[in-house]
Amino acid sequence: MAHILLVEDDLTYSRIVKTFLEKNNFEVTTTVKVKEAQNILNSAKYDLIIADFRLPDGTGMELLQWAKANFPQLQVILITHYSDIRIAIKAMKLGAFEYITKPINPDELLATVKESLAQKTELKSETVPERPHKISKPKSHNPYVLGESQEAQKLEKHIQLVAPTDLSVLVLGETGTGKELISKRIHEFSNRKEGPFVAIDCGALPKELAGSELFGHVKGAFTGALDNKTGHFESANGGTIFLDEIGNLSYEVQIQLLRAIQERKIRKIGGNKEIEIDVRIIAATNENLISQSGEGIFREDLYHRLNEFTLHAIALRNRKADLEYFVGDFLKESNERLQKSIKSLSPAVWDIFYNYDWPGNLRELRNIIKRAVLLSTGEKIEKEALPLELYDSAFLPERSTQSGATFSSNTGGSAINQPASATDYKSQWKEQEKELIQKVLQDTRFNKSKTARILNMDRKTLYSKIEKYGLE
Repeated sequence: MAHILLVEDDLTYSRIVKTFLEKNNFEVTTTVKVKEAQNILNSAKYDLIIADFRLPDGTGMELLQWAKANFPQLQVILITHYSDIRIAIKAMKLGAFEYITKPINPDELLATVKESLAQKTELKSETVPERPHKISKPKSHNPYVLGESQEAQKLEKHIQLVAPTDLSVLVLGETGTGKELISKRIHEFSNRKEGPFVAIDCGALPKELAGSELFGHVKGAFTGALDNKTGHFESANGGTIFLDEIGNLSYEVQIQLLRAIQERKIRKIGGNKEIEIDVRIIAATNENLISQSGEGIFREDLYHRLNEFTLHAIALRNRKADLEYFVGDFLKESNERLQKSIKSLSPAVWDIFYNYDWPGNLRELRNIIKRAVLLSTGEKIEKEALPLELYDSAFLPERSTQSGATFSSNTGGSAINQPASATDYKSQWKEQEKELIQKVLQDTRFNKSKTARILNMDRKTLYSKIEKYGLE
């Protein structure tokens, strides 16, 4: 029987979810705080954490990062409100298996739990690499979509142009725009395609261990270095290394990286032997590295070494002409994973999709499709299978009851009920967002680079919102 740790401070909600999971043959322990959860995980073995994002003494994100650092094979599902979509997407980049939004649909919860535990079982049967890096393997499902919009055609042209060279490439773009997929495509059309493709999320590397993760260490180099370790650069020898969110690397690690690029050699932490490497570097970020270099956060010389060629990943809102291709691909993938046979979207859903801004880009679309496939019973996805917050305010009055029941803490004694009447959550969220941006701008004395970093958004998005809310 799988053992689940549920971290939820709404006690009524926690009791409902616990009862539901136990009825489905899972053993569930509950707690309300991050620190309590850490103590529990240190004292017993668990297969899965389900954690609310907002907790009394911290966040589910903090618990996720701690759990992945201490128990790499432990699966984590994050519970959020839809207004936390950017946070949820970042959580998945940091290693969360999935995020689900409140009000929780019980079928969605159960399917996500089972899928996460099934993946954990698969991982146990494989040789699991240390920490967050992965080497690509051929798959039957190719997630890269060419598309036919002008922007997509231009991007593909540039990919085909730079792929056969050995130039370092910097891929710029918002979170969820498929920067890793672009990097894999460069690798697949390069002369290194037979070599390894090693992808590293620099934002998920523990700061104190980043140098060891990238370059390796020798036994006894520091407390806890019980054996020699091969770093990601050495693992990628003869192939391509992809450094995602490179702006998160500390200044000290940036110096080590610059030396590795210039001399094509690395030295393990605590070692005195230099190791020659033959690696192509592709880096990605949603930050403005030029601005960061001006503020002393990112080395300008490293920036120019990485930026021998620049590609721009396209935000989904700017390539709506390709929406049909992405939907078709994600439908196929979700049908295979969930053993369903949904064929298409209803006209109403297409209308909603084309009018939505998709702040979470492709990653958000993929999760929306998967959730909708799970909830749909006919041949097409109807709007009732979509999250309420996906609707433009013009659609809200037409909103009918949710497909299937949902968990709610306002049950009045009933564990499962239908959602409350539609409210304009979108306008409330916009007002809260405006106030938050305004406060951070004031706190940083209108330093837009610092404001963007604090809010975890790129400068272009920040400028757009400043103009939208009239905050200049």
